[in-house]
Amino acid sequence: MIAEELINQMIPPLKLSDTPAKAVRWMEEFRVNQLPVVKLRQFLGLITEEDILESKATHESLQTVSFGYEDVFVMHNQHFYNVMETAIKNKIQVVPVLDEQHEFLGVITVNDTISAFGQMAAMQGQGGILILSMNERDYSLSEISRLVEMNNAKILSAYVSPDELDPFKIRLTLKINTSDLKRIIATFERFNYRITAQYQDAAEEKNDQDRLDLLLKYINI
Repeated sequence: MIAEELINQMIPPLKLSDTPAKAVRWMEEFRVNQLPVVKLRQFLGLITEEDILESKATHESLQTVSFGYEDVFVMHNQHFYNVMETAIKNKIQVVPVLDEQHEFLGVITVNDTISAFGQMAAMQGQGGILILSMNERDYSLSEISRLVEMNNAKILSAYVSPDELDPFKIRLTLKINTSDLKRIIATFERFNYRITAQYQDAAEEKNDQDRLDLLLKYINI
């Protein structure tokens, strides 16, 4: 799951022409301590309640308030693990998502990342996950299953979604009943399938739990 898929469409960005009072009101409404500020779709940074309180400004525009976090964001195609790590490292509740032109696409909240983690954890269970990118015309689950079964493994579930990086391709997420994916990966590569991500070992599962523990500790759940 990538960052762009988790953008919270309910939380809008602020503009420099907005007032600090409006920023505080929106923070209360959306129950967050930070909000993004943009200018002509360019991300300028995150403004916090502390920034506004320190400025002692209410009726002026946000141009009179100093704020930071201009370098704190994730790219739209990064894994949601990067979102979790960015939130934890910077102790923020919203993580901005940008495209390659540094244009603002939206934010992901900490709760969004927890929900995404829950979905991924439920899907992972015992075994491994492979994510493949391919042309839609090349998609054949029966053929893909045959290649997996050649390695004495089985597909437990399969999920097809658009490939955000290429509108002419699809992305296939496979849950496989083994955590040792080396031979399966080699087989797919021999048949010219492109693997874009893999999650397969106990160390990864431990890292997952470590990430979630840190995130939950941060938001005091």
